[in-house]
Amino acid sequence: MILTCPACATRYQVDEAKFPPQGRQVRCAKCGNNWHQPGQEAQFASEPKPNDIAPSAAATTQPSPEPARIDPPIRIRTPAPIAPKERTPLLPMLGVVLGWIGLIAVVLLIGLSAVRYRQEITVIWPQSASVYSRLGMKVDAQGIDFDKVNYHRENEDGQVVLAVTGQIVNHGTLELPVPQTVRVTLSDASNHELYHWNFTPEAQTLHPGQSIPFLTRLSSPPVSARHMEVRFSQDGK
Repeated sequence: MILTCPACATRYQVDEAKFPPQGRQVRCAKCGNNWHQPGQEAQFASEPKPNDIAPSAAATTQPSPEPARIDPPIRIRTPAPIAPKERTPLLPMLGVVLGWIGLIAVVLLIGLSAVRYRQEITVIWPQSASVYSRLGMKVDAQGIDFDKVNYHRENEDGQVVLAVTGQIVNHGTLELPVPQTVRVTLSDASNHELYHWNFTPEAQTLHPGQSIPFLTRLSSPPVSARHMEVRFSQDGK
C-alpha cells in the first residue's frame, strides 16, 4: 500500500493489513504532518497505477517520536564590575600638605621675629610692652633703657654720699631721642618711698646700639633706704 503525504508529497510503502476499512491517523516522518488515511477499499478509486509509483521512503504507522525537548536557555548573569574605591588625587593632597607646612613656617617666622625685634615693635607699638612683660621678656617702649646700674657709698668731708652709676643704651634699630629726665627713687624695706631726685643725661639722641654712661650723687641718703629704682620720668613725675 502506498501512502502519500498531502503536505510534502513524500510517498511511503506500508503494509495494507495495518489499515482497517475506516482508516487511521498517520504522520509524515519527513515533515511531521498528521492526516487521516482511509482504508484500502476507499483508496483503490483514487490510487494511481502501481507502475507510476516509485516508493521514496518507508511509511510508518507508529506515532512519530515527540520532538526533542529543548530546555530554555540558561541566562548567565555576569556580575557587575566592582567600581574601584575613589582615591584622593595625589597632587591636591600634596598641595594641602605643602600649604600646612607653609602656614606653620610663616607662624614660626612671625613668632621668632616678634621675639628678635621686640624692642623695635614696642617702640612702634608701645601697648605691646605689657604683652612682652607677661611673657617675662624685658622691653622698653621707648627703645632706650638702662644697663649696668649700680651704686656705692662714699665718704666726702665727713658726710655719706650715695653714688649711682650705669649706662643709657639704645636697643632699637633707629636713632632715638633720649628722655631728658631720669628719676632715682629710694624706698624702705616695705617699698615706701623715702626720697627721690632727678638728673639730666648728657646726650640728646643715641644711634642704634649706642650707649652713654651716667653718674649721679646724693649726699646724706636716708639710712633706712633698702631699694633703689632708676627710670625715665615724664614731666618730673
